[in-house]
Amino acid sequence: MMPTGLTSAEVEERVTAGLTNAFVQGTSRSVWSIVRANVLTLFNGIILVCFIVLFAIGRWQDALFGFSAIANAVIGSVQEFRAKRALDRLALLNAPHATVVRDGTESAIDVGTVVMDDLLRLRAGDQVAADAIVATSRGLQLDESMLTGESDPVEKSPGDRVLSGSVVVGGEGDATVDRVGADSFANSLAAEAKRFSLVASELRTSINRVLTFVAWIIGPVALLVLNAQMIANGGWTEASADGAWRDAVTATIAAIVAMVPLGLVLMTSITFAVGAVKLARQQVLVQELPAVEGLARVDIICLDKTGTLTQGDIVFDDAYPLTARDGWESVLAWYGIQTDANATARSLASRFTDPVATEPVYRVPFSSARKWSAVTFDDGMWILGGPEMVFPDRQDDPSHPRDLAARASELASSGRRTLVLAFGTPTTDETVPADAVPVALLTFRENIRPDAAETLGYFAAQGVAVRVISGDNPQTVAAIARDVGLDAPHGFDARNLPESQDELLRVLDENVVFGRVTPEQKKRIVVALKAAGHTVAMTGDGVNDALAIKEADIGIAMNSGAAATKAVARLVLLDGRFSHLPNVVAEGRQVIANIERVSMLFLTKTAYATFLALTFGILLLPFPFLPRQLSVTDGLTIGIPAFFLALLPNAQRYIPGFLRRSLTFAVPAGVAVTLGLAAYARLAANMRIPEAEIRTGSTLILTMVGLWILVVLARPVTRFKGIVIGAMMVGLVLVYTIPFVRGFLQLVDPTLPTALLVIATSLASIALIEIVRFVHRRVTRLDLAKAALRSHGKTSDPPPTTTG
Repeated sequence: MMPTGLTSAEVEERVTAGLTNAFVQGTSRSVWSIVRANVLTLFNGIILVCFIVLFAIGRWQDALFGFSAIANAVIGSVQEFRAKRALDRLALLNAPHATVVRDGTESAIDVGTVVMDDLLRLRAGDQVAADAIVATSRGLQLDESMLTGESDPVEKSPGDRVLSGSVVVGGEGDATVDRVGADSFANSLAAEAKRFSLVASELRTSINRVLTFVAWIIGPVALLVLNAQMIANGGWTEASADGAWRDAVTATIAAIVAMVPLGLVLMTSITFAVGAVKLARQQVLVQELPAVEGLARVDIICLDKTGTLTQGDIVFDDAYPLTARDGWESVLAWYGIQTDANATARSLASRFTDPVATEPVYRVPFSSARKWSAVTFDDGMWILGGPEMVFPDRQDDPSHPRDLAARASELASSGRRTLVLAFGTPTTDETVPADAVPVALLTFRENIRPDAAETLGYFAAQGVAVRVISGDNPQTVAAIARDVGLDAPHGFDARNLPESQDELLRVLDENVVFGRVTPEQKKRIVVALKAAGHTVAMTGDGVNDALAIKEADIGIAMNSGAAATKAVARLVLLDGRFSHLPNVVAEGRQVIANIERVSMLFLTKTAYATFLALTFGILLLPFPFLPRQLSVTDGLTIGIPAFFLALLPNAQRYIPGFLRRSLTFAVPAGVAVTLGLAAYARLAANMRIPEAEIRTGSTLILTMVGLWILVVLARPVTRFKGIVIGAMMVGLVLVYTIPFVRGFLQLVDPTLPTALLVIATSLASIALIEIVRFVHRRVTRLDLAKAALRSHGKTSDPPPTTTG
């Protein structure tokens, strides 16, 4: 009697009672976490305090930076929310489904709508949606490695428990749900560790280090500057008595606010978010925003053949009888119509249409580890699997046809997949009968993806090494790899992989294609490559790829793949097109290269602001800026242009050492700016130039030198960059020529001595900036050369060519 499952009325009762599998676990951050990350930060707190103090002492004109900080928080939140909305929409459209039996009818429903006591129908490739008790089992085998760490498939019989999150790798069966939602095993674990475990992000780590450093020093520096300004205004007693303390507090706030790299965090968030949205438009779902950066660091990509190099549509090719045995065509027809048949077995139905009429006595389901399946009828046991797996190491057996291995290898070398159908005395311990004989050799074809060769050519040009890791015959995989342009004279049989880590790395270095790889070996290969210093991407679509995809730095799953594989991937190719990968890598490289360029702008500002505060604090000089003047300077030389530079196309390859390179430019450049402004302020004070004129000159110097830093970092200056820089220069002219703006910023016409001093200081500072940039470029080239040598030393692929 066929099970009927719950009735519609029973389902409705459980939904009303809240006994559903609904469990909130989105693919992106919550709205509150986005707002909290962009608003409730330490530096926003510092800005808020400074903002309130200026309003309290009646200096609201100098509180412009507060509105800038608000704009930063709003823009960052809106951009991340837009990315969240786009990603959530895609995730909803591509959410995993569960197969249930209700009212006697089988149907696919959203995982969240499964209810208590539902009857789950489990087949190979399914991820168990909720904890359940097995009702029927037809060779049901589950991989619980994602939950328990145990990699061996677990046989399930009626009465056994199946856990949510485990994966069906063989057979089929039905199970009755007994725990749902937050009570189920998978959801009771730390779900964040699976879906939101943080991608290793050099950008995020480096920026956090800078922010931590600034947070530690900002308090002592503020006290140092305040003391200097009070003394410069006649001393603590006099300044407190005559109200000059307000000027001292205003100058101190100017120094503090300039040290805070607020825009750097904003630009990083926006760049990640925009990158994710751009990839979403190309049908690539980013499960974590910093994964966009991780793509830039990938230097080796491991591909599963099926679904990546080939389209995954297995077509039966031909049969080559080896031993006379009646009924073998009917056995193949039986394999082709089974509900748990994989794609290879299903393709048999196109040629063989008359299945065995009797029910089998015993079955051994296919598994990725065995790479064969078997069925026992009244006449004996039929085994279907890879020739070298069904008949391993039997070439010297007189009873074994000597030409089987040679014939299979010959067919495999032409790019066709080979299986053997064998017959023998039945066994019950899931082993091939000792008297098994090959009855027929079967060949299958796969259609190569039309975009595979072009995609692999892109990776080769970008210096990204490729390793093809497949469960199929190594010679078959090697032939397909050669067809798409890879240098793969032969395939390595993974059954011969060495146990030693060093030997394994040597084999991985010497070979491009690996066949007959088990899921555990795929994971081991990824782990070994990571241990050797590679940043590894892994693509795949099958259940057997899930372990390796989870272990890889960047796991990439096909949307047509198993739910378990998509659940642990950082990226999902929603339309399954392998040709998206170059765009994915290019987007990652654009993100990290542009953020590095932009970070040098912001870190230079933080550096010179810190050095200025220390210098003027130690020398007891009046701070040469008002907060409002620094706000305008920052906007023209950093904030506005950085927004455009962060989103420009940039194909530069990733080079390790982002923070060191950024600081190699920012710190010396900050020193150059500080030396120029300190010298100017000291000379101007000695020349008895009025304070308003000194501030005007300081603002002119900082704006001109800041624009030159922008020019230096924007090189090579393209037409678009030139328009951005030109617009900032026009802005500078307008600031000094529009009377209302000049009056608001308290800018005055410089006298001839001040003008000459400004010009001389600006030229000297610009010359120092050029020297800093020259040294910085040498450091960058050295890093690039070291990266190329490391890449050449870790793989057999040629090192990338670089241009200065």
